[in-house]
Amino acid sequence: MTKVLRVLFPVGDCAAGALVGIVTTLAVRAVVSHGSDMVGAMMVGMVVGTLVHVVVGMALSPLLGMFESMVPGMFIGMYGGMLFGMRDCMQDIALGTALWVGAVFGVAVVLGVSFWSAQLQRQTSAEAQPAHVGPLTNGGE
Repeated sequence: MTKVLRVLFPVGDCAAGALVGIVTTLAVRAVVSHGSDMVGAMMVGMVVGTLVHVVVGMALSPLLGMFESMVPGMFIGMYGGMLFGMRDCMQDIALGTALWVGAVFGVAVVLGVSFWSAQLQRQTSAEAQPAHVGPLTNGGE
C-alpha cells in the first residue's frame, strides 16, 4: 500500500464518522421536538441513529471496510442518537451548532475506536510472540 493510501484511509474514516454524526443529528432533529419526554426522545434517537448508521455504514463499507465503517458508526448512531435526542428535547440550538457537534462527535468516536483497535492489535501481537527459551542444559553437561 502506498503512503498516500495510508494517509487517506484514516482521513476517510474520520470523514465517514463526521458524515454519520451529521446525518444522525439531522434525522434525530427531524423526529424529536423541543419539549418532548426525555426518555422517549432518547429511545427514539437511539433507534433513528441506529437506522442511520446501518444505511450510511453499508454505503461506505465497500470504500472503507466493514470494521472501519460499522463499528464506529454503531457507537455514533446509537449513543449520538440518544445524546442528540436528549439535547433536542431540552433546548433549541442553532442548526449549524447541532451539525458541528454531530461532526465532532463522529470524529471523536472514530479516533477512539481506532485507538482501541491499535491497542488490541498491539496486545495480541505481543502475546503471539513465542517466549524466549534459554540454552538447553542437560544436567551440567
